[in-house]
Amino acid sequence: MKRIVLLLALSLGSQAAEPINIGSRRELFVDRFLIDTLSRTELRLQTPRDEGVAFKFDKPWEGLFSGYATILTLEDGRLRAYYRGKAVANKDGSEEELTCCAESTDGRTWTKPELGIYEVMGTKQNNVVLMNANQSTHNFSPFRDLRPGVPADERFKALGGTMQGGGLFAWKSPDGYRWQKMTDAAVITQAMVPYKYMFDSQNVPFWSEAEGKYVAYYRVFEKSIRRIVRSESTDFIKWSAPVLLEYRNPEMEAPIEHLYTNQTHAYFRAPHQYVAIAARFMPKRQVLTDEQAKAINVNPGYFKDTSDAIFMTTRPIEGKEHLGHFDRTFLEGFIKGGIGAQNWVSRTNYPALNVVPTGANEMSVFVNQDYAQPTAHLRRYSLRTDGFASLHCPYAGGHAITKPFIFDGRELSLNFSTSAAGGVKIGFEDAEGKPIPGFSIDDAVTQIGNEIDRRVSWKSGTDVSSLAGKPVRLRISMKDADIFSFQFTK
Repeated sequence: MKRIVLLLALSLGSQAAEPINIGSRRELFVDRFLIDTLSRTELRLQTPRDEGVAFKFDKPWEGLFSGYATILTLEDGRLRAYYRGKAVANKDGSEEELTCCAESTDGRTWTKPELGIYEVMGTKQNNVVLMNANQSTHNFSPFRDLRPGVPADERFKALGGTMQGGGLFAWKSPDGYRWQKMTDAAVITQAMVPYKYMFDSQNVPFWSEAEGKYVAYYRVFEKSIRRIVRSESTDFIKWSAPVLLEYRNPEMEAPIEHLYTNQTHAYFRAPHQYVAIAARFMPKRQVLTDEQAKAINVNPGYFKDTSDAIFMTTRPIEGKEHLGHFDRTFLEGFIKGGIGAQNWVSRTNYPALNVVPTGANEMSVFVNQDYAQPTAHLRRYSLRTDGFASLHCPYAGGHAITKPFIFDGRELSLNFSTSAAGGVKIGFEDAEGKPIPGFSIDDAVTQIGNEIDRRVSWKSGTDVSSLAGKPVRLRISMKDADIFSFQFTK
């Protein structure tokens, strides 16, 4: 009954609201932002495919406690991984923590460059890009700065640091290898953040193309729960006071769970849509027996808890209502622990920052696994492009209707898949739900197949430019099919 009332309220609310202007941006079916009603259809979280070990943390200066990885797509299309190297269990911010890197042309085969920047364990033939950096190497989190006009020596930026080390420090680099502080003092400090404990996690910044500013999502403790806050900056030096982010689910109260890392970033094919593949930490939820832990040679201090990865989104450009929360339409695990005791220890299954393209029709997320074990490594999981979640319909058939929106474009591109017996038809209606002649469901051509970019057609063809700039709804009729995203293109 509660769900029926909520759906009715959502429907009535969408009718009263102003049409949403989506322009020509790509929209993913990862939340209910554009959905008015669902009939025998649902939003379904997809399951990433395990592609195996990407690379092992096997250098002497890396080891069992390596983690907090970031994957960047470089200007030439190559991938670069940054991560903490740490071979011993000791306090956060110790001198044993360094920032390492690895590189790949395809996400499958990785090499560790011998950079010659720092001497580590008696050799400069290593992949270390930062060390002895006032605890910034504990959780160093870099990004490529795509801000228009950014100086050449600031093409890469990063935040890193701990509360004990004074806070989060700002770093810059021309090439992502050689780093220097932007200021002597931390740019986000304990005095700015009204919580008792903070920063002891991967704290992620990036340049937001959609917002036109730098944003940072970082860790605090609120009532002894690991939570996420957000700050903003126009220059990466002066940051706003943090805003504590809430969690929302369209059908029930979203739980407040320990999120150890948040890994929030702008999705590369839809930069207005922020994706967060967060590490969900379950303290004292012990899975392994002492005997099982001994058999896999996990450090004795790291098997009393367990963790997995969850999927969230946020849309800050849609106004203050969206700015202060994550959408948790999907409460279930996104990347769950695999078969074997090694996947059920403390602080394993922690995703790296950023989902990146690894093929024409594929994207990948990388995950820290076998933590505190001799087999510690970074693992790759793949998804179809845009395939975090889908609008799903079973064999019996059903439909979905969007809220009124305004678009800009000539053709409608669909990322979808059907069975041989299934199909998708898309019709246009006006804001009041009246079919638009020539573009109604009855005029639509059934789309069958599995494509990333199918041009939807009607009896008259694919040109929908006569509807651009006008409030419309989509009526999506489906059978045994999934739709992952759509976009109006020019």
